[in-house]
Amino acid sequence: MRLGVLDVGSNTVHLLAVDAHPGARPLPAHSHKAELRLAELLDADGAIGPHGVDRLIDTIADALQAAEDKGCEEVLAFATSAVREATNADAVLGRVKDETGVVLTVLSGEEEARLTFLAARRWFGWSAGKLLVLDIGGGSLEIAYGMDEDPDKAVSLPLGAGRLTAGMLPGDPPDMQDVRALRRHVRAEIARTVGEFSRFGKPDHIVATSKTFKQLARIAGAARSAEGLYVQRDLSRSSLEEWVPKLAGMTVEQRAGLPGVSEGRARQILAGALVAEGAMDLFGVEELEICPWALREGLILRRLDHLTTA
Repeated sequence: MRLGVLDVGSNTVHLLAVDAHPGARPLPAHSHKAELRLAELLDADGAIGPHGVDRLIDTIADALQAAEDKGCEEVLAFATSAVREATNADAVLGRVKDETGVVLTVLSGEEEARLTFLAARRWFGWSAGKLLVLDIGGGSLEIAYGMDEDPDKAVSLPLGAGRLTAGMLPGDPPDMQDVRALRRHVRAEIARTVGEFSRFGKPDHIVATSKTFKQLARIAGAARSAEGLYVQRDLSRSSLEEWVPKLAGMTVEQRAGLPGVSEGRARQILAGALVAEGAMDLFGVEELEICPWALREGLILRRLDHLTTA
């Protein structure tokens, strides 16, 4: 079947169409993406304003048309932290349903972490042993650890690159006092969770998913996306520590000129780097491997699993 996954994230609204059947690797057939940056459109009360809701509805309508054009039999539509944490989430979901017919499933942060972990486990297989998986989105940081397909521990922290940029890094380039304040905030938040994971023992393999980690790895010298999914891409903490002060001293325009950094994400790559650096340091990670699969693939795999057992 051709299956569509509509991901209303904190940075983008992304439709991924895949050809899939139980027991096989989902094959991407089409990708339709629009940068919306909902995490940066919240007002002072934490609500998505009328203009943001209008843009969201138009973007979803465009994605649905793309899904129809590409022959998707089913569209799995979900939303993550930006919608989940908006103070007017129920009203937003109601308008989306009334005007597009889409019922958005709002995933909890823990569900995000668990589905992302499933995708990483399927990608690396059982031989990877105990996995520690890190994912930095626009609104949150997900951390999961385990030996099986369902992690032993999964948490979500409000440390997304878009959220932190909008709330704590107003300058271009940012004031160094703001950078230091964000660094302290990030590390304090992550440190609260480290003990919850340490009792499970040392992981055998540490991986990271998400656009933020992929871009950081590319900046640090990893292979280009054009070289394919199966080229191993790693990110070392030492490389990241070298790049953080460089990113802090750059303007958004200068960051957008770095290899692999898109114009739309150039503003938030510094916040993402501070979160990645803090997580790697506090969890004692010297190097991690980038996983091509993440939340969307996790949802597809879970749906295929349900087809198998139906």
